[in-house]
Amino acid sequence: MAQMNAVGWFDIFVDDLDRAVAFYQTVLDQKLEPMIDPSGQSQMMSFATEMSAYGAGGALTKAAHASPGVGGTIVYFSVEDTAEPEARVEAAGGIVVRPKFSIGEFGWITLCQDTEGNMFGLSSMK
Repeated sequence: MAQMNAVGWFDIFVDDLDRAVAFYQTVLDQKLEPMIDPSGQSQMMSFATEMSAYGAGGALTKAAHASPGVGGTIVYFSVEDTAEPEARVEAAGGIVVRPKFSIGEFGWITLCQDTEGNMFGLSSMK
């Protein structure tokens, strides 16, 4: 079997899907699209995803079986420069937990909290 990346998909669980969609569309400056949950158990809005490209796709998901919150998993969104979306976080209703900082040869990170209480990261090479 061919070697695969560790992550193939992600769900960011939310309480208020409309609020979370508005937050991520503002911060990441990209449109999310409605997605049908094959199990019929959740409401989902998908981030732009090209399944043949490097990286993992994912969605904001409202489900009865899971809740948002700070925990042991952080999704890092790849961006050109973390300072740009970081500047939009607070106006969109989120919190910048740790402003842009260096991770050496691996680039830069910003840690944030969204409107639902989820921790997420922004990652860039500049």
